[in-house]
Amino acid sequence: MIKTLIIEDDISFSELLTGFLVRYDHDVISCAKIKPALKILAEKKFDLILVDYRLPDGTGLEILKAVREQSIIIPIIMMTSFNDVRTAVKSIQLGAFDYIIKPVNPDELLLTIKKALSKEEGKIDGNKINESDFIKGNSIVANKLYQHISLVAPTDMSVIIQGESGTGKEYVARTLHNESKRSEKPFISIDCGALSKDLAASELFGHVKGSFTGALNDKKGQFETAHGGTLFLDEVGNLSYEVQVKLLRALQERVVQPIGSTKQIAVDVRIITATNDDLVQIIKQGEFREDLYHRLNQFKIQLPALRDRGDDLKLFIEHFINLANKELDRNVKEVDKYAKKLLLNYDWPGNLRELNNVIKRMVLLTEGEVANIDALPEEMILAVNEPAKNFGSDLKANNEINEKNLIIEALSKTKFNKSKTAKMLNIDRKTLYAKLERYGIE
Repeated sequence: MIKTLIIEDDISFSELLTGFLVRYDHDVISCAKIKPALKILAEKKFDLILVDYRLPDGTGLEILKAVREQSIIIPIIMMTSFNDVRTAVKSIQLGAFDYIIKPVNPDELLLTIKKALSKEEGKIDGNKINESDFIKGNSIVANKLYQHISLVAPTDMSVIIQGESGTGKEYVARTLHNESKRSEKPFISIDCGALSKDLAASELFGHVKGSFTGALNDKKGQFETAHGGTLFLDEVGNLSYEVQVKLLRALQERVVQPIGSTKQIAVDVRIITATNDDLVQIIKQGEFREDLYHRLNQFKIQLPALRDRGDDLKLFIEHFINLANKELDRNVKEVDKYAKKLLLNYDWPGNLRELNNVIKRMVLLTEGEVANIDALPEEMILAVNEPAKNFGSDLKANNEINEKNLIIEALSKTKFNKSKTAKMLNIDRKTLYAKLERYGIE
């Protein structure tokens, strides 16, 4: 039985979802709010969490943060409306496995759950990339990107891969490894966004039995596991300051010291990191060590957003259709002109990950050979066709624009900390949440 926790305040939908999953060998517990969910998580172990983004006492992101802080390793799938896609993308950065868009399609849900559980069972994936699953693109920015990859891959230089969520940072990291002299050695990927301070130190450097509560056995760190190969640290900006100190020492001295041990272990690894944050800005805020940044940043690769890749979008659409056809046993051969226009005009805030999800959903809902606009989310149609607003001398509308911009600026300065943002704007949290809802700010 797959032990599953559903956190959803729509009782009817929660009951439908529970009944559906029970038929597929899930043992389901459900609740409607964050606080009782956290209590349940403290008392029981689960294999999977399905959490709605908008909840009566907060957002699903709070569940993600709490799970990370408690060092619980469990796949989490965010359920969200289309309007919350940008926030759902942020949830990936906090350690969510994936997100699905409401109304939830049963087949899509089962596919996502299957992938989440299979990834959890095999956390260290194989080194090799199935080249048939990827396409490089022909745009100028794509050619420049792969030229840089070819140049730096054979070296032992530390690389920072920077780009928006969903742009393919792990794929680039694996490519760098596979084209290097270390390709026959391990490639170890760690999602720093999903690790608490204590778990991060243990995961990276290992620990000895009894070194802290819960350390029931000796544990080999991933630095040691990756010896001779490549260690990929995704969302490296999320590492705590204390772990950054230990990481810098490991890189400088090429040794690691497990927690609770006096023994030092020599390691030879190449470090590749990824982030969608501006690490230089984080350094200015005192949250990331400048000396560590320079140690990691021997070469930087900037991944372009999908909206900046021109005609590559057409290639990616065709590519993802072919992949979805194979996976879902469909035979979609073309997209009608209305659906294609919509796909090409949408801004894709979730980049390649979002495109892949939308195409897979479109193929799943298409029984024939031609996909049409009915297979795309209705909210996506509205987002593309929403007319530009010209408020002219409308004082109220312009004041609202200024207020929205002030809120966005404050959120950026506080790294989306709602309490600090409310304090900066001299309003309470309830008022802030109301304004976020009003202006559609995620």
